[in-house]
Amino acid sequence: MRLGRIASPAGVAFVSVEGDGDDTVMKEIAEHPFGTPTFTGRSWKSADVRILAPILASKVICIGKNYAAHAAEMGGEAPADPVIFLKPNTSIIGPELPIVRPPSSERVDYEGELAIVIGRACKDVKAAQAKDVILGYTVANDVTARDHQQADGQWTRGKGYDTFCPLGPWIDTAFDPSDVELVTELDGEVKQRTRTSLMLHDVGEIVEWISRVMTLLPGDVILTGTPEGVGPMVAGQRVSVTVEGIGTLSNPVVDK
Repeated sequence: MRLGRIASPAGVAFVSVEGDGDDTVMKEIAEHPFGTPTFTGRSWKSADVRILAPILASKVICIGKNYAAHAAEMGGEAPADPVIFLKPNTSIIGPELPIVRPPSSERVDYEGELAIVIGRACKDVKAAQAKDVILGYTVANDVTARDHQQADGQWTRGKGYDTFCPLGPWIDTAFDPSDVELVTELDGEVKQRTRTSLMLHDVGEIVEWISRVMTLLPGDVILTGTPEGVGPMVAGQRVSVTVEGIGTLSNPVVDK
């Protein structure tokens, strides 16, 4: 099942996304998408709604340096254990909304990633049981003010601006994350290309590591790391991240 979130003439709602292209239909879900969804009976054509970020997380947990080549391009070695940091939930935006470059930053980078969406409250999850607590997967862009990250020596400001966590277009609940292609394009030019099989820590390891530290709640989002090829975006450009089997997340870039 593909789960999304839309703004329709009836308001904001979760939906089941069925079909593709012009034939896509959004079937409205009553209340929330966790567990076994129930439906209101209303449905919408994709042309008649606005697609929003598929989830509003209580927190966004990110994995740093989870691809060896990216760790190398950032001037360091890949860590033995996952490195985690947080982005505020106010950084989340959906497809087609603009990424806003703050005037205090001279370099804002794209970082295309696969994202995990948690399906139920959990703590101390074993890697082998991670699939039992995952709702599904979506596409993410861990936008970063690189100069702020480097100046501060930690990542909260550089990663935390409003609009710095595009998510979407939907959550795929039947997705297999073990070996799929991830591609980031800037104005149609490929900047990042990798396969998720090259992640240093796989999905099970990531969920186990994070859940040792903090309780995960339904809707929490985990960004699994970006590959090599990160680089700057400027106003007027468009960045698109595609995860094979899920879809494409595309956002324009503007200056504040």
